[in-house]
Amino acid sequence: MRRRLLNSGLSIALPLVLSMTLALPVTRAKSEEAKSSAMEVRVDNFTFALDTLTIPVNSTITWVNKDDVPHVIASSDGLFKSKALDTDDRYSYTFSKAGSYSYYCSIHPKMVGKILVR
Repeated sequence: MRRRLLNSGLSIALPLVLSMTLALPVTRAKSEEAKSSAMEVRVDNFTFALDTLTIPVNSTITWVNKDDVPHVIASSDGLFKSKALDTDDRYSYTFSKAGSYSYYCSIHPKMVGKILVR
């Protein structure tokens, strides 16, 4: 009787343990994917720290102004535009469609960057 109870307990517990173990890599992969979908571009010394960035669809980019002067992040096609960002201000935009998006600082037009969404 004891052996039968032990075997019956294993037959219930083993599939449960295996399913939990097999689910771990999927959960881990999703959290790594989530980490990569939020990125930051530093605005410093009148440049964009990453002037060209390739990201997956539905990723959010956050620009952070580290300069002592204001900057305005604006897309060349008018899709997005921030308010004037003072030091340590942030502006975020989520790219929901694949494509190439050029942007610049509308106060300092020589500052340019590009987001490639795949």
